[in-house]
Amino acid sequence: MVHEPASAGSRRKQEALETRENILEVATREYADKGLAGARIDEIAEKTNSSKRMIYYYFGGKDELYRAVLERAYARIRAQEQAAQFEELQPEEALRAVVGHNFDYHFEHPEFVRLVMNENVHHGEHIAQIESMKQRNQSAIEQLRAILVKGVEQGVFRPGIDPVDLHTTISALSFYNVSNRHTFQHNFGVDFAAPAVRAKRREQIIDCVLGWVRRH
Repeated sequence: MVHEPASAGSRRKQEALETRENILEVATREYADKGLAGARIDEIAEKTNSSKRMIYYYFGGKDELYRAVLERAYARIRAQEQAAQFEELQPEEALRAVVGHNFDYHFEHPEFVRLVMNENVHHGEHIAQIESMKQRNQSAIEQLRAILVKGVEQGVFRPGIDPVDLHTTISALSFYNVSNRHTFQHNFGVDFAAPAVRAKRREQIIDCVLGWVRRH
């Protein structure tokens, strides 16, 4: 029996990981721009360092690839939140950092916003099939819960705020600036992506959230 050298095996594994990541990166753009119905496996294969056969090998099919893209998109924002350890900061500073991070993340990852919008068109059919999704997203709620508890204990936040409600408000205010950017600009002449507008809007949203949770 001929044994493959360990270095060769490690190289193959690394190449496989890179191929899979390349497919997911291209597929993210395709699904975000065209939705599940409009995206084509052939086009994704043409834009990657792989082939249609390789895509099916790694993911199984178009719907499975779409779900992998969704899972990766949510995993990335949750991973950044956890790595930042906002809950270790003082309450007001922590909440300001959480809101600012969410606002910036949505602006810097418009494909995430479009993926979420597309999945809502499908009534959450595919995200419901991702077993890890609820548990992964719960980390955002637990982080906010820890910040709220600390803020109440220190007397700076009022009691009774549900962390899910807080997450909803932060997400909604961050999401709108990206999801409605073009229609808002057409209707009111304001471009949310203009640096001065973006900076002003960021501070407004932080002030809105902090104003809601502070003990007055």
